[in-house]
Parts: sequence; C-alpha cells; structure tokens
Amino acid sequence: QFFSRLTERFVYGVDVLVDTFWRIWTDVLDVLGIDASNLTHYFSPAAVANNPTHVLLLIGAVLLAYWFLSVFLGFFFSLLHMLFGHFFWIVRVALFAVSCVYILQKYEGEPEHAVLLLCFVVAVYFMTGPVGFYWGRNSLEEKIDHIDSQVRLLNIRLTRIIENMDRANDQ
Repeated sequence: QFFSRLTERFVYGVDVLVDTFWRIWTDVLDVLGIDASNLTHYFSPAAVANNPTHVLLLIGAVLLAYWFLSVFLGFFFSLLHMLFGHFFWIVRVALFAVSCVYILQKYEGEPEHAVLLLCFVVAVYFMTGPVGFYWGRNSLEEKIDHIDSQVRLLNIRLTRIIENMDRANDQ
C-alpha cells in the first residue's frame, strides 16, 4: 500500500510538471499566433493552401521545441554526470526505472498508449549512455588536460637538459 501511494503521488507530481510545461508551450504558441487548442487544423490541405505561413510557423515552433528539449536534456544529464561522476550509471538506471513506473502507472489500462512513451524513454536512456555528446566532451577534456600536463612535463625536462648542457659548456 505504501508503494502504491508513493507511485500515485509521484505520477500526480509529474502530471503537474508536464501540465505546467504544456501551458508554457501553449503560451509560446499563442505568442507566435498559433492556436494550440487545434493544431491539426494547421495541417489540413485547406489551411495549407489558404495560409502557408501558419504551417511554417508551426514547423518552426516544433523545431524550436526540439532544440529546447535537446538543450535541456543535454544540460540536465551533463549536470548529473558532473555531480555523480562514475556513479552516473546508477542515476541513469534509477531515472529509467522511475520513468517506466510512471508510464506503466499512468497508462495502466491502456497499454497501446504506453508503448510510444516507453519507446521514447528507452531512446533517451540509450542517448544518455556512452554515445551521448557529454560523454565524449568529458573524455575529450580529460584527454586535453592530460596532453597539456605532458607538454608541461616535456618543457620542464627540456629546460633541465638545456641548463645541464649550458653548465657543461661553461666548464
């Protein structure tokens, strides 16, 4: 019973968060002049023929949303990777499990609706793995730092060798 209450509260909290983001998104669309209550209207052939600028605005808004989502996810997972370091895999597994619990709890009686969301969660899980952009960036930064320290060591050794050669020539 404790677990079911906990999952219900978790689902409610995530629903409130998603509803907040949806309201912000509809406000952005309203500012752009797009009626967010009936987005399918913009893709009908009559609407495209009458006003193609609305379709272009909608496509631009979708691309903008995709960009914001990718920047947010990249920043969020980079922050998690920076905070947890080598234990980031535990955070990834925990987020994956919590996401699956949310989707399965939310769409308990409607498995056909849950499939698309579960596929999205699995895709995000794999995108945040070793092929994600921040993994390469961190290892690249580490490699650059390592090369920089090697160059410093070589400079110190070269300076010592030159000083020893100058002393030998002076004697």
